[in-house]
Amino acid sequence: MANYRFGKHPAKHDYRTLRFKNYLKPGIAPPPASLNTLTRVYADLKINNPAKLFPMDGNDTLGDCTIAGVAHSITTYRALVKKDTIPPLNAVKKLYFQLTGGQDTGLNELDVLNYWQSNGALGDKILAFVSIEPKDHIHIQQAIQIFGGVYLGFQVQQNCVQEFDKKQPWTPGPLTNDGHCVFAVGYDPNGVTVLTWGNTQQGTWPWWDECVDEAYAILPQDATKPGFAPGFDIAQLQADLNDVAN
Repeated sequence: MANYRFGKHPAKHDYRTLRFKNYLKPGIAPPPASLNTLTRVYADLKINNPAKLFPMDGNDTLGDCTIAGVAHSITTYRALVKKDTIPPLNAVKKLYFQLTGGQDTGLNELDVLNYWQSNGALGDKILAFVSIEPKDHIHIQQAIQIFGGVYLGFQVQQNCVQEFDKKQPWTPGPLTNDGHCVFAVGYDPNGVTVLTWGNTQQGTWPWWDECVDEAYAILPQDATKPGFAPGFDIAQLQADLNDVAN
């Protein structure tokens, strides 16, 4: 049986973090009933093996799930503009230990995102990130539809690893003291599809509501291109980012 590690610290909140809901334009169409970004990713890259595109990234021996989530999101965003980019394992480990100070302590998602926005990460720079209220399923679905995915964290339920090994959807259960970071790339009426541990994993909406404690939409540099994010006010977001910086 493969080893799996967690490593997400409890959710951290900062009043300066911009919110997804504030940039949705009036009259935006509701998201489709189901969607999976991987359909486009696989077609554009002509690779349909999640283990190759979204590898373990050291998360079998290290609590670096927050950095693995960054790597998986970069691969997804680059694929949507037909670029094959898989951050190398040594780069993932180097960034992880740089941010932890050299110890295998795990990380806080907000700290990782702030570093990524300010300094770049794994050869990638993002325009911004915005928080999403996890209980608002429509906003989660819209973020996946508009940006290709959602970077999220959850409190780990007892049967998390067992259900993953059995290829069963994650369902609610007693919570442990662990936290985990994954990248959601799809949804349907039953739940979500996330990337973790070198594979895809389903999670039911009841699991989501029980366990997910933070979620973020990440805006890659390509978000500034015309037509990239219909229904999302990029110009206002950039203006607000400048206000926060000042």
